[in-house]
Amino acid sequence: MPVYNPPLDDIRFVLHDVLNVDALSSLEGYEDFSADLGDQILEEGGKICEQVLFPLNLSGDQEGCRFENGVVYTPKGFKEAYDTFAEGGWCGLSGDPEYGGMGMPVILNTAMQEMICSSNMSFGMYPGLSQGAYEALHYFGTDEQKQTYLPKLIEGVWSGTMNLTEPHCGTDLGLIKTKAVPNDDGSFNITGTKIFISAGEHDLTENIVHLVLAKLPDAPDGVKGISLFVVPKFLINDDGSIGARNGAACGSIEHKMGIHANSTCVMNFDDAKGWLVGEPHKGLKAMFVMMNAARLGVGMQGLGICEVAYQNALAYAKDRLQMRSLTGVKAPEKPADPIIVHPDVRRMLLRAKSITEGGRALAYWTGVQLDYAERSIDEKEKQAADDLVALLTPIVKAYLTDMGTEVANECLQVYGGHGYIAEWGMEQFVRDARIAQIYEGTNGIQALDLVGRKMPKDFGRLLRRFFHPVQEFINEHQGNEQMQDFVFPMAKAFMKLQQATAMIAQKGLKNPDEAGAASSDYLRQFALVALAYMWCRMVLVAQTKLEAGEGDKEFLETKIKTAQFFMARVLPETDARFKMVMAGGDTLMSMKAEAF
Repeated sequence: MPVYNPPLDDIRFVLHDVLNVDALSSLEGYEDFSADLGDQILEEGGKICEQVLFPLNLSGDQEGCRFENGVVYTPKGFKEAYDTFAEGGWCGLSGDPEYGGMGMPVILNTAMQEMICSSNMSFGMYPGLSQGAYEALHYFGTDEQKQTYLPKLIEGVWSGTMNLTEPHCGTDLGLIKTKAVPNDDGSFNITGTKIFISAGEHDLTENIVHLVLAKLPDAPDGVKGISLFVVPKFLINDDGSIGARNGAACGSIEHKMGIHANSTCVMNFDDAKGWLVGEPHKGLKAMFVMMNAARLGVGMQGLGICEVAYQNALAYAKDRLQMRSLTGVKAPEKPADPIIVHPDVRRMLLRAKSITEGGRALAYWTGVQLDYAERSIDEKEKQAADDLVALLTPIVKAYLTDMGTEVANECLQVYGGHGYIAEWGMEQFVRDARIAQIYEGTNGIQALDLVGRKMPKDFGRLLRRFFHPVQEFINEHQGNEQMQDFVFPMAKAFMKLQQATAMIAQKGLKNPDEAGAASSDYLRQFALVALAYMWCRMVLVAQTKLEAGEGDKEFLETKIKTAQFFMARVLPETDARFKMVMAGGDTLMSMKAEAF
């Protein structure tokens, strides 16, 4: 049976020692936040993930959701688990206190998302979608909409969804056909079909708040004609109570490769009553608030899968006996040695460990920047943080979800044949991980976003938010003899990233296909340099604490050894990615479509 232990020591190390989240108490609204409070919250969060959510992960996958007579039933135990989760206040961890939220920093929610995704990715999607709906309404809703929906979403008695995709269009939202016809009372009749709607129908909450993209009768063509509407499953009476059923119904649920315990619905809107959110024809702007929150959340899904897959592969490698060590018997009292003595098993485990821990630091750094972007009263600091979030979001989403699949696959390999058998739980992690590379914008789209939008914005302003601190770190620490094994490899990789950036910028201006052809390799190259930077920061902290005689010596020394593996065995991938980027687009674009 699979196992999961919340990695609280690693989480605390990143939050406190590397990112200094204690400083968030200086931000407006976070005055009561402290390291101790944050630790207590995450410790309790870890308990609910380990003791309530994780035990339902395997059974939920095996049972799946059931669709009967228009109703979706979640697997056994999910309703009780959700009630426990909501009653604990977890739906409103970072929610606005004005509407009943706890008002905690976004970074705590980020860390909690990781643990939820490790313990039960399917379950986590229900409150995760609600978080996206909350964000969009909090930013763009009217006062009446906020008072109506936000307290219920925070309380968890209502849940939320995103309704974007239609049968004929996915990424190209300008092609949507769903219509919104205005009524005399200020409402709109919404008619159309949406597909792939996660948590579109279920039995966990008393109401579901659908946020739906649709076009008004006078809408211009393309994305400039998209509006956003809030469409509740049940209409809401003047006193806030649940009213009549709205014209929004689930037509079917998808039978999927993974995330079986989350309902993926075809949603039919038949003159459903909806209300405009934000301005007419400006719905894409509002929806991107949800999308950006969702993209970071999906990145946490990839990270969560990395962590739980690694934990299980490690436990198996320490227990499974096969052959003897190449350098002599290591367990003479046993008929064979545990497979963790074998170099190739260690290669797979260390790759998983180094990517997971580096990815955690990068994702949490992004989460901290979200807090500064939202709460800082220093406009320069606020802008810098917002820029960094914009730059890192496609990288966190794409790289960590790619790694979720790759790490889960390698950790399955540690098991050999047993990894392919359902009862061990590893094959579920592989199946669940795969969707994260696809939804909320495929990873190819994230790469295009990076090179097409983020790189050229304001002549490279966003890039400088990352490039400058990396260069400053190199300048400050390259003379430190203890840091040279880490700073020098990062510096070389960083130099090639700058060269690749300049090439894409130069060639992409002349021919956009050049930027498109380089985009996926460039994103991977960028991500690896970003992880190297985070590992350098972690090593510096570890060395400083060891010299001062502080902290857990073995824990800190293990951090340094893991960083050494990353620099020697993972970071060199940047050399290959650099060559692929510099190869140009002709090898992709010169062949005629008919020749494929």
